[in-house]
Amino acid sequence: MDTKRLIAFIILSFSILMLWQEFFAPPPPPKPAVTASTDTPTPTPTTAAKTVEPAAAGQLLKAQRIQVETDLLRVMIDTQGGDIRRMELLKQGAVHDPKQPFLLLQDDGGRTYIAQSGLISAQQPNLPSHKTIFQAGQARYQLQQGQDHVEVVLTAPAVNGVEVRKVYRFTRGSYLIDVRHEVVNQSNQPLSLEAYYRFLRDGQAPEGENSLAYTFTGPAVYTEEGKFQKVKFEDLDKNKAEYVKQADNGWVAMLQHYFATAWILKTNDGKTLCQTATACRFELKPASNGLYSAGTIVTLPAIAAGQTSTFSMPLYAGPEETRTLEAIAPGLDLTKDYGWTTIIAKPLFWVLDRLHQLVGNWGWSIVLLTVLIKAAFYPLSAASYRSMAKMKAVAPRLQRLKEQYGDDRMKMQQAMMEMYKTEKINPLGGCLPILIQIPVFIGLYWALLASVELRQAPWLGWIEDLSRPDPFYILPVIMAATMFAQTFLNPPPPDPLQAKMMKIMPLAFSVMFFFFPAGLVLYWVVNNILSMAQQWYVNKQIEKQSAQALNS
Repeated sequence: MDTKRLIAFIILSFSILMLWQEFFAPPPPPKPAVTASTDTPTPTPTTAAKTVEPAAAGQLLKAQRIQVETDLLRVMIDTQGGDIRRMELLKQGAVHDPKQPFLLLQDDGGRTYIAQSGLISAQQPNLPSHKTIFQAGQARYQLQQGQDHVEVVLTAPAVNGVEVRKVYRFTRGSYLIDVRHEVVNQSNQPLSLEAYYRFLRDGQAPEGENSLAYTFTGPAVYTEEGKFQKVKFEDLDKNKAEYVKQADNGWVAMLQHYFATAWILKTNDGKTLCQTATACRFELKPASNGLYSAGTIVTLPAIAAGQTSTFSMPLYAGPEETRTLEAIAPGLDLTKDYGWTTIIAKPLFWVLDRLHQLVGNWGWSIVLLTVLIKAAFYPLSAASYRSMAKMKAVAPRLQRLKEQYGDDRMKMQQAMMEMYKTEKINPLGGCLPILIQIPVFIGLYWALLASVELRQAPWLGWIEDLSRPDPFYILPVIMAATMFAQTFLNPPPPDPLQAKMMKIMPLAFSVMFFFFPAGLVLYWVVNNILSMAQQWYVNKQIEKQSAQALNS
């Protein structure tokens, strides 16, 4: 392959790297559902419950607010339905003010994202649902010093001899909330019922979402059969959603960048409400007023007359921290979505996390990870750099061939191929480092983009958040300088126009890094510096060998 084709190949590689994000461009915002669907989960045919009509203009009804505060959460529970209507994460900073807690759930400010649960029964159509007014013992609950947990007990009005209590249990140091129903059947007949658990949210992108880096927002389902399945809001609108509908395991979640909420059917310790696979089903659908519902409906064993039944469903609401998610339920760590790069990104983050345990700083962990990656690929990179060094050494001879054969391209190509064969040079050898780095670069890009662990994590003085662009563009400028310096270590193209393009291309390419996360630019800067050192060393070796060959 001649130099022009080599240059074209390199430019194409860089172009692919620059433009690949276009394949992940965010979809247009979903339009509100024009056909309002019921606000109540769809019951099974055998327990066809009375449909509850939505509130006026599709707005959520509101009643008394109950505040709960733990070491990690500040939660508002509305006695209207016993819903979780607002949740602040006290250890996660807000998008625009890290000193303020991050708001995950809310039902105000033009946004809706809440967690609901309730009961369905054909025998007792008025059992407590998200439309029921509950009573609470107090208006404020606080996890006190020395307490491991705090419980909020909500009591519903008795219905035909059936008494129901909904109990929220919050635990210290945990984003996992136990949602428990206690049903006392004081009627004179067995009670058949279902319990539903769902998230209701709008289709808007989360606050602070970067339009240049698309991340998924929407519902997801995980089962042992179907594994991890994301569903776009627009697919729900078009009734094209594909996911496993029934299972006795897994979870249903609502995802956004860095954070997730999930109703968990089966935890790591094997606890589940589902007696059989047909007893639990997932339901994702548009709701009224442009909202979307993602939840699960569980068919419960009948409660005999005079008996009490207690059943719980875990609710996770918090950051997508890998080790935390892995400890809760199978597959829950997949809510940290690396997309199609999972096979590369997940191992990279595993190594990065272990390095962080050693050094305690994510920035220095990235530096060490870069060193490890370079060391792993050193033999192949060294061979490529030797090929490039030989190309640089024979550059004057290539120029003389061009002058000798002029416009006779056929003879010049033959002479070049003969020279390459004699000198044992592979013109494509210099492309290998790029081919190696592109998948690693993209995998690390997604590892850094998806990892809440790096969110608002500092490195050095001016870098206070490795997940956001460098505020002063210092790292991108350094990266541009190193890329430009590398061009002097590479063999110059014989064509002056191509040589000029090779000088300009690094500068043009580096512009995109002004908008990339600082952690990713840090990786590339360190990688460039190590590459330059390695290539300079190889060049010196080749020059020394050439000098010895001439003197012998």
